[in-house]
Amino acid sequence: MSASITSPLVHALETAWIIIQARHADVPDVVLTIGSGSIGAKVGTLRLGHFAAERWQHDSERLPELFVSGEGLRRGAADVLGTLLHEAAHGLAHTRHIQDTSRQGRYHNQKFRAIAEELGLTVENDPRIGWSVTTVPPETADRYADTITAINHAITAYRHAEQSTTTKPGGGSNLAVALCLCSRKIRVAPSTLEQASITCQACGHDFRTA
Repeated sequence: MSASITSPLVHALETAWIIIQARHADVPDVVLTIGSGSIGAKVGTLRLGHFAAERWQHDSERLPELFVSGEGLRRGAADVLGTLLHEAAHGLAHTRHIQDTSRQGRYHNQKFRAIAEELGLTVENDPRIGWSVTTVPPETADRYADTITAINHAITAYRHAEQSTTTKPGGGSNLAVALCLCSRKIRVAPSTLEQASITCQACGHDFRTA
């Protein structure tokens, strides 16, 4: 394999962030990192991305970190753009000194909802984590069509989530953990998924094993 996998991806994501900044001036500069969203996460959950203020030192300046999970690349370019816009909303809130989350950043409040909608996202409420469920509507996808195309060309690989299994009491067979796109989980025999897909009624996507 002679072609680079990482460099085009980093370039596409950094360029996408710059394009978001051009449309929304309060979105700050960041240091981009790509890694695992399943290591260190609760069993059955996946961290798609995060914005973390003042994590990197550059000369005399403290810069925020933008993290994008390798597992999340599997969802496709439009959803990856959605992750960037979601984290850009957190970045914009940081610039404006707006408290947009609570519970260690897990619960997203109405202020986050307003900012995310300002960036063009559709925002839905989750009873556990607030206004955290964001998607890219058709009009925003059209606005960022060239960016989505560039990200799509750059995604040539994705990361597998860390394996997690559980055993039935009494020594029964192992059940695999399967995830949907909204990070809900089920435990199911792999043979069951092979017979037919199981669809999450919350997000409309099929459960997949890691």
